[in-house]
Amino acid sequence: MQRLLCGFAAWGLLMSLTAPAKAQYSLITLDMPGGSETAAYGINAAGQIAGAYYDFTNHGFLRDVDGSYTTLDPPGSIGTEALGINDSGQIVGRYGVDVYVHGFLLSGGGYTRLDVPGAIETGARGINTSGQIVGWYFDAGGTHGFLLDGDGTYTTIDVPGATWTNAYGSNDAGQIVGYYRDAAGTLHGFLATPGG
Repeated sequence: MQRLLCGFAAWGLLMSLTAPAKAQYSLITLDMPGGSETAAYGINAAGQIAGAYYDFTNHGFLRDVDGSYTTLDPPGSIGTEALGINDSGQIVGRYGVDVYVHGFLLSGGGYTRLDVPGAIETGARGINTSGQIVGWYFDAGGTHGFLLDGDGTYTTIDVPGATWTNAYGSNDAGQIVGYYRDAAGTLHGFLATPGG
């Protein structure tokens, strides 16, 4: 019995020495000054954060590394969400004009409206270092994911058998992640790899 207890003690000591270290985080609350609700959606390697806040309507924001906030609203918008930011500081998201939703790219201080051809609504969700943008759009056929390449080419992303698809993020290798709903109504994640 004593051997068994010693064995368990030795095993416990070994496991505590080989177990991965528990990550330690310092958490801060992000609240846009003047906003009643704030959500952070994207962060780049420098620590710049893209998100949205509410003060009777939605506005996008950029929180810079010095802690300062900048409101992001494309001209004429009535509700904005900044949803992704890359390491170059380019920001993507969506905004409303009248009853329509459009995607946007904020780059070099200027806004570019993003609308998949034939779409009723478009929303941009993520952007990688190469400037490839992913998101979703809605048309007469339903909701689809999309990839917008740097050359301006849109590619539809539909998971086979899905009732709708949403592309959410892309890495520098061009892999795309998102989610879709199948015919039974179950939500699934997906990974799309170029050339695969």
